[in-house]
Amino acid sequence: MADLNTMYRIIVLYMLSRVEFPLTNTQITNFILEKDYTDYFTTQQAISDLLSSGLITAESTHSNTRYRITENGDDTLRLFIDKISPGIMSDISSYFREHHYELRQETSVYADYYKAADSGYSAHCVIKNLEKPVLDLTITVPTKEQARSICSNWEKEHPEVYTVLMDHLLK
Repeated sequence: MADLNTMYRIIVLYMLSRVEFPLTNTQITNFILEKDYTDYFTTQQAISDLLSSGLITAESTHSNTRYRITENGDDTLRLFIDKISPGIMSDISSYFREHHYELRQETSVYADYYKAADSGYSAHCVIKNLEKPVLDLTITVPTKEQARSICSNWEKEHPEVYTVLMDHLLK
């Protein structure tokens, strides 16, 4: 079983090494479950093991966690790359080719909220191109419900918000 658990960790490292943006917990888990490599709990354990050993980093929001491979993770992947088959590597490559835009979009647009220092809550909404901010907007509102609403609407409304801002600011 140790060999299988190692393979699952290497699959996650390999996935993270193949993209120039972070992957969410949902994206990693969905791929592994869709391919029937293992179950949800084993996937979460593999991710947890990689985090605790410093091979990946995590950035969490209220809605998801995004992962990146570290330099030590890259080094480890090079040592253990032979633990995953060429077929699995091919599955990962195909998955990224087929879903590249959606995967990137999901990690390029995100929002989170937090308790503001003075009073109320701040909703932090971001659009990134790779890791460079295109729009970074923080809105302070009186209630947690309002901040949560802004964050949940950001995903579907961000194109229009961006367009309106650019139209007004570039007059």
